[in-house]
Amino acid sequence: MNGSSHLLSPELINRLGNLQLKARMAAEGAMTGLHRSPHHGSSIEFAEHREYTPGDDPRHIDWKAFARLDRFYIKVFEDETNLRAWLLLDCSKSMAYASGEESKFDYAKVLAAACAYLLLRQQDSAGLLTFGDTLDPHIPPRSTWTHFNEITEALVRKEASGKTDIVKALDWLAGSLTGRSIVILLSDMLDVREDVLKLLKQIRSRKNDVAVLQILDPHEVDFPFERLTEFVDMEGERIVFADPDGIRAEYLRLFSEYCDGIGRECLRNGMVYRKIVTSMPHHEALLGFLRAREGRK
Repeated sequence: MNGSSHLLSPELINRLGNLQLKARMAAEGAMTGLHRSPHHGSSIEFAEHREYTPGDDPRHIDWKAFARLDRFYIKVFEDETNLRAWLLLDCSKSMAYASGEESKFDYAKVLAAACAYLLLRQQDSAGLLTFGDTLDPHIPPRSTWTHFNEITEALVRKEASGKTDIVKALDWLAGSLTGRSIVILLSDMLDVREDVLKLLKQIRSRKNDVAVLQILDPHEVDFPFERLTEFVDMEGERIVFADPDGIRAEYLRLFSEYCDGIGRECLRNGMVYRKIVTSMPHHEALLGFLRAREGRK
């Protein structure tokens, strides 16, 4: 699995077990595995083979492969997945913050790789768009394991830098989506303006399945600083010296209200919202996200 070995430990893969990233809406397109398709035909692009299992459409058996190998194999096509997922990863400098061993960015990369793994394991497709203040070349949704390696290798190579422009990423995606898709945004969401929420609502209103995973460091949530501290804007040039004891109560109140406001807007518009702190084990964060998508606590 090449790049995945740097992101998904054997322990995490084992903990993913039989977890599934199911559709929350009735989507278009052909389906395999967890999803069945009403569409048939030869106009879609051939991607790979997989071994025949009971319940597969016999019309997709590759008889030439059977003649060579004396085993039944199914042709898998690019559009034979009902779930097309886009993973949007915030690569701005603020994501590099880490009070412990793992930064928000490294944590988010693991979650993105795990979501891609779950999707491809159930024969659905995953694509990746990384962004800061500019958009990186995107990796379109595909459903092959070689494509999974492409995603994980891109994640491993990527570093957090520059400012963030979520609007630019969402605006591009809104104009690029075809059919119904899952959109999973992984960001610390520290600079969310009304236009960000407006675009998220727009994407959701087109019957797409939208999830926002707000990745935060424990220090951002708990504000445990005790002595005069220098606070640095990681995406700008501002430096502020402050006495934590004098601002803690107000900071915690405002930050909690800010995050709760994002969560309320997401839930009000049929989106999934999860506030994830990097001190939480990765598998617990994923389990909480999947349960939230199914309407469970």
